Amino acid sequence: MRDTVLTELNRLPLVAILRGLTPDEAVDVGEALLSAGFTTLEVPLNSPEPLISVRRLRDALDGRAVVGAGTVLSIEAAKQVADAGGQIIISPNSNPEVIRATRDAGLVSMPGFFTPTEAFAALDAGADVLKLFPAEIAGPGGLRAVKAVLPKTTPVYAVGGADPASVGTWRDAGADGFGIGSAIYKAGRSAAEVGERAKAFVDAWTASTR
Repeated sequence: MRDTVLTELNRLPLVAILRGLTPDEAVDVGEALLSAGFTTLEVPLNSPEPLISVRRLRDALDGRAVVGAGTVLSIEAAKQVADAGGQIIISPNSNPEVIRATRDAGLVSMPGFFTPTEAFAALDAGADVLKLFPAEIAGPGGLRAVKAVLPKTTPVYAVGGADPASVGTWRDAGADGFGIGSAIYKAGRSAAEVGERAKAFVDAWTASTR
């Protein structure tokens, strides 16, 4: 499963962060995101009944999308996400124990980092992808600096602060992908609007790779 998830991330490295998603809207929002081109969906664990949403998304979109959870802060939480069918574990921090538990469960690990020390500690623990968070504070200059010292094969996603107009700037600084939250989804936003916002990011990503 890890290889399948990593292949999909390489194909379109955009993660929709669905903080506040409810189980009843999960599938409609997921389908709207797929129609827009997104194929990786994250349900943060501080959302209402997040594990139910993960399970519903996985059941409905299996084979069409990667589904995982964010704000995963403990080994127990990582296990719960795995039991719910999650395929990727995303965290705002770099906890080696969570990273190792994720890898032991056969899932993809995407921990957050802000400093080179945190980045290298995450890689040593087995992280697959690194998440620069909060990216808006580091800025493209901060990303460029840390990318200069990381292994060239390390994917680094910018999370926080990106919009369709700035995708190219972040790409020039070395961003290999993006995690996108409120710029796409907010609680109460319709599935149709989520899809429209997502499409703008897919178009911006496509333009930045030409």
